[in-house]
Amino acid sequence: MTHPGADRAIAGDGPPRSTLRWLGHASTLLVDRGTTVLTDPILTARVAHLRRRRGPIPNDPDVRVPDVVLLSHLHADHTHLPSLRMLGDVPIVVPRRAPDVLPALRAVGGRLIEVDPGDEITIGGVQIRAVPAEHDGRRWRRGPFDTAALGYVITGEMTTYFAGDTDLYPDLGDWVPRCDLALLPVGGWGPNLGPGHMNPPRAAEAAEIVGAGLAVPVHFGTLWPIGLERIRPERFYRPGGDFVTLLRDNAVTAVELQPGEGVDLG
Repeated sequence: MTHPGADRAIAGDGPPRSTLRWLGHASTLLVDRGTTVLTDPILTARVAHLRRRRGPIPNDPDVRVPDVVLLSHLHADHTHLPSLRMLGDVPIVVPRRAPDVLPALRAVGGRLIEVDPGDEITIGGVQIRAVPAEHDGRRWRRGPFDTAALGYVITGEMTTYFAGDTDLYPDLGDWVPRCDLALLPVGGWGPNLGPGHMNPPRAAEAAEIVGAGLAVPVHFGTLWPIGLERIRPERFYRPGGDFVTLLRDNAVTAVELQPGEGVDLG
């Protein structure tokens, strides 16, 4: 394992290495073919009533100047406007109609690229394809379903599935028939896990469905409501380890990272 994560190869040292760093919650930093992909960035100590309880606040240059940002849906713990304002003028991939639902997105400084499931774009050395997610994609709990939640498949030297926030859905294996790396949500940010989420057993099933060579649990063990530290602490700490244990006897290799920790993908 390596930390910090981008680890770009020096010219003349061979092809760029593929690396992953989990920044906490659904924020990951993937480098493939020399292209840095940042997902659902949370770069602060707090998100509204949620506090970061583990891991450093991501503030190094590779995090602040990625080549592309992927936003899975508009919930504030995935589309966090204060964090987006910290980034350079980089392309930001968002679900179709997201800027209409959340006009403040247009002011974050990046070039917004709206996509539907099945749409593909190329950024640097990687191809990015949007895929469905089984999750409420609305910004606010009450309101019209104007925009959907998405996952993304990133293809370069390897194929990476970033699920965003989702539950299992029937044609997941058709959208993602195989991948080298699966970044799968296994928990949440509070003592209760509502609909549209995966717990460790369902995430382990998803890892097998998408034929993951390596599975890394995300979306747990980072953010927690202020004042609820003593309420169901196992929901905060255990999902990643439980996920790895469930896959131990299967063909899928799984590794639990700590927030801020990275892995060299070879």
